[in-house]
Amino acid sequence: MSGKIRVGLIYGGKSGEHDVSLQTAMAVMKAVDFTKYEVVPFYISKKGEWKSGAPLLAPVASKEELTFSSGDSANAPVSNALAPIFGAVHAKGDVAISSAAAAGTKEASLDVVFPLLHGTFGEDGTIQGLLEMANIPYVGAGVLASAVGMDKVMMKKVFAQEGLPQCIFRHFTRTEWEKNRAYHLIELETAIGYPCFVKPANLGSSVGISKARNQEELIQAVSFAFQYDRKVIIEENIDAREIEVAVLGNDEPQASVVGEIVSSNEFYDYKAKYVDGKSAMVIPADIPAETAEQVRQLAVQAFLAVDGSGLSRVDFFLGKADQKIYINEINTMPGFTPYSMYPLLWQESGKPYTELLDDLIRLAVERHTAKQSIQYSFDVE
Repeated sequence: MSGKIRVGLIYGGKSGEHDVSLQTAMAVMKAVDFTKYEVVPFYISKKGEWKSGAPLLAPVASKEELTFSSGDSANAPVSNALAPIFGAVHAKGDVAISSAAAAGTKEASLDVVFPLLHGTFGEDGTIQGLLEMANIPYVGAGVLASAVGMDKVMMKKVFAQEGLPQCIFRHFTRTEWEKNRAYHLIELETAIGYPCFVKPANLGSSVGISKARNQEELIQAVSFAFQYDRKVIIEENIDAREIEVAVLGNDEPQASVVGEIVSSNEFYDYKAKYVDGKSAMVIPADIPAETAEQVRQLAVQAFLAVDGSGLSRVDFFLGKADQKIYINEINTMPGFTPYSMYPLLWQESGKPYTELLDDLIRLAVERHTAKQSIQYSFDVE
């Protein structure tokens, strides 16, 4: 690549983590080196409407500027969500998301896309599939890793196959629950007991999670979780510390130092993460060196198990009584503000935020370049 690298930032989205995505986009725009990169913003509203802005020459001044109000003549809404991916031209600057070959000119294309989308429709493989179809390099996990990492049930099944230590869990769909509730209640009370945690299978930022202490609360918690997904997962309660590790790389990933979350609430829910501001991050975590090394190795193992790429944050429980390690989940597009755990872990590991951005863009291009040598079709004589 010669000159500036043209980076498309996609943010917002239809998930419950829309506002978290805006925070991430604002942080990246403030930190990006505009002497290296030309940044093209693409906003997705909560209704799924795409809007694009002219290339940025400097960071935006406020989060409100990211959403491109309908009265802003410098920005034009995209009528079709697929249009910006497959070559449509928008607003000033003839901005389009498309490969150079598809667009016909280098000026109308992007070198790489950074999908700053959290949760469903962004972290679950959907936007990744769209970018794969358009043959555009993009930051982060591919379709498979994104989908597996988003679906807690599938993720835990992959981890089980890999032999990673986990807590006891059960899962079912809305249809299965409605058809045989009595059976599932007996199964949950026998296998897991109380208290237990009930979660939507496909959601992030701890949205829709409840702690159930008895059967009445369990039924209410399942009903609440079904508001966010058609499938729920129930996990045993472990009296444990919450430990997290950042992973960076493609086929040879590296793990950061280990950090710990000390929640302001009974468990680390959405309010504790984003609202009350009282939860604490302890970096590095105050744990024995051998335990930290084991957690780092397990984090890399989990990353490779789901075929991760770019970045992920891997979360663990560390039993307070027995010091046993349990993997909780992998997050393939973790919070990415300068105050989020992922970049803070790398900062403590000697990699500042701006360097981390450079690495992620480089890894995205490397992964895309390697995939270009793969033959996907065959001529039949």
